[in-house]
Amino acid sequence: MARVRTLSVVGLALVAAVTTGCSASASGSGSGSSASTSGGSSPVGAAPTESNPPGDIPDNQAYVAYRPSGADFSVKVPEGWARTAKGNTTVFTDKLNRVQISTVTTAKSPTVRSVTNQVVPQLRGQVPRFANPKVSEVHRHAGTVVLLKYQGDSAPDQVTGKVVRDAFERFAFHRQGHEVDLTLSGPVNADNVDPWRVVSDSFGWR
Repeated sequence: MARVRTLSVVGLALVAAVTTGCSASASGSGSGSSASTSGGSSPVGAAPTESNPPGDIPDNQAYVAYRPSGADFSVKVPEGWARTAKGNTTVFTDKLNRVQISTVTTAKSPTVRSVTNQVVPQLRGQVPRFANPKVSEVHRHAGTVVLLKYQGDSAPDQVTGKVVRDAFERFAFHRQGHEVDLTLSGPVNADNVDPWRVVSDSFGWR
């Protein structure tokens, strides 16, 4: 009789354990399903999050015309960028990007050959880790200009000391003894083809 009573108790315990387990499983399954539905849903009409790589100029960047005092040219530059000037050179900067405008008086128009033989060696001695120079003629609204593309290291950040590998585009515009060198630069991995085209195409003589 004692053995029968013991088996009965064990049997009842097993039934209780199975019942409790099923109950907990059902409860957990329902909770998990609810969490999954809540976490996976998104508000109707929500805009996707955008993330621009370092150096990418936003698509909605506005531009303003810049004309140095007494100059016979104008060019559009990104609105809101910091501006500094020294001698015949004006620079606009924002974060990792830079627009540099330099003027010089010269009777000779720049050519692919003159830029290759004179400008490239000069920059090689000025730009840290200067590399991959490519000189060509391109067409912009102002006419045919000489374009020099190259790479180099940026100046160290004044706060962090970090150096960025930059891509440069230098356009040499010339008319009646006046040359304007427009240099656009930013990180090599940034996609600034369209913004740089806006700036270089906006250049015009007056």
